[in-house]
Amino acid sequence: MTLLATSLLISGELAKAKPKPVNTSLLAQPGTLGFLVVFGMAVILFFVFRSMSKHLRRVNDAARAQEDVARAAASPNGSASVS
Repeated sequence: MTLLATSLLISGELAKAKPKPVNTSLLAQPGTLGFLVVFGMAVILFFVFRSMSKHLRRVNDAARAQEDVARAAASPNGSASVS
């Protein structure tokens, strides 16, 4: 059998197949509980990202201060240069 004949045979049988019934159960729908879960996760992530931003800002400030101390120690006259 050729590829075309096989595909026509399969598509004909698929057309005859009865569609599966749609599940209209309350458990199959996201509803209020799904919304509350997603909204709760969004609120939690807001606070997590805000905290992470604060911690990264502190790390960046500490790195700049350490760089300034290293630059001051490396300068020939011992005083930090203003840039």
